[in-house]
Amino acid sequence: MQIRLGPLRAWVVCHPDLVHEMLRETRTYDRGGTQYDRLRLLMGDGVVTCPHAEHRRQRRLVQPAFRPSRVAEHTRLMLDEAELVCREWRPGRQVDVSAAMMAMTTRVISRILFSDSLDAATTAEVRHCLEEFVRGLFLRTVVSVDAVFRLPTPANRRYRHAVARLHTIIDGVIAERRRRTAGAPHDDLLETLLEAARGDGDGGPAVSEQEIHDQLITLLLTGVETTALCLASAFGLLARNPEAEERLHSEIDTVLAGRPRLAPEDLPRLAQTRAVITETLRHSPPGWLFTRVTTRDTTLAGHRLAKGSTVLYSPYLLHHDPASFPEPDRFLPGRWLPAPAPRSQSALLPFAAGTRKCLGDTFAMTEAIAVVAVVAGRWRLRHLPGPVGPQRPVVTLGPRSLVMTCEPRVRRTTDIPAQQDAAALRADVALRAADAALRATDARTAGDTGVDDA
Repeated sequence: MQIRLGPLRAWVVCHPDLVHEMLRETRTYDRGGTQYDRLRLLMGDGVVTCPHAEHRRQRRLVQPAFRPSRVAEHTRLMLDEAELVCREWRPGRQVDVSAAMMAMTTRVISRILFSDSLDAATTAEVRHCLEEFVRGLFLRTVVSVDAVFRLPTPANRRYRHAVARLHTIIDGVIAERRRRTAGAPHDDLLETLLEAARGDGDGGPAVSEQEIHDQLITLLLTGVETTALCLASAFGLLARNPEAEERLHSEIDTVLAGRPRLAPEDLPRLAQTRAVITETLRHSPPGWLFTRVTTRDTTLAGHRLAKGSTVLYSPYLLHHDPASFPEPDRFLPGRWLPAPAPRSQSALLPFAAGTRKCLGDTFAMTEAIAVVAVVAGRWRLRHLPGPVGPQRPVVTLGPRSLVMTCEPRVRRTTDIPAQQDAAALRADVALRAADAALRATDARTAGDTGVDDA
């Protein structure tokens, strides 16, 4: 399907098989278009926005911080941050769930990237700047006339100030770390990048100062907002679907078994919670629209695409196709238990696929599962009276000011029948097997060269 983006024409790929074909041909369909042109103004040529020729080297550099073994080490941090959020809420209080999730994910990812280098005030400023940047980015993506954004309007000034402050904060963190050469080394991504810049790595090309900056700001942006939007969407959807919420609460109570807090080793047993997050990513994917640009003349589904053509695909569109997901507008976590149909597996693309699949997918899923389980174990969140407004997509999709009322939840202290617990465990095994099969399919059909797990 062909559409117009201002004066530009673009092709929209609407079938999951064609999207997979496009995503595995990264040399032909490279990251580009107005979306990535605007992102590069903030993120430079980091691992998300860099061209195909640079991607493998950059991914090998930053991937170790997001390996499953490292994610497991960070699970306690995720659980602790979720507990802090819960302690700040009070019964009957109205809370901005969106803001709370943004603040929490900012704290988590900043610890992973640069340990304790950001104080509370700076972390809050980073969150505010990211929110301002995202608000202005979508308009700059769909409107290709740069002169409009050079006007000294309040919105343009706020956008430019947010971008400048983010760059200044990251530069300050890097400079401060360089000054603190004495003392114990930090176990974070900044330290890994500085070692690579010094040539302390495996003999590969040294990392430039600009690349250190670009990688940090890239991962900061991508690691904060999308997970926060997913979490806010999940709580909003659960409040409108009491049956799904009740099944979630039952699972959490079963796993806790009277204990006050979840432990990292509990997360593999949370099959229903994982299904809630997966269904949220299907129903309301934060990354809802992506662009590619052809690097040569090619053909897709019988249509000739000239070099330089803009090609779009929308996870939201794919996730709401009834051919792949019956009753697509309904929130049905049970569709992922015990295992989804093959067509549903291939059509679910919240993290893309192939060699440029999101390198933080395991990190994001683990964080979302941990936070939903902790919050739902303590609180039942309720919408305010009146209709729930529709989500307004910008560069990402999700509720940006979701205000809800906190109701304390009394945990079930009696044991759930053993057969229900066993059923949940069997469902988790089946879901993990389906996930493994899907990853194997990605490796065979989406051009995976093993970089994802390098």
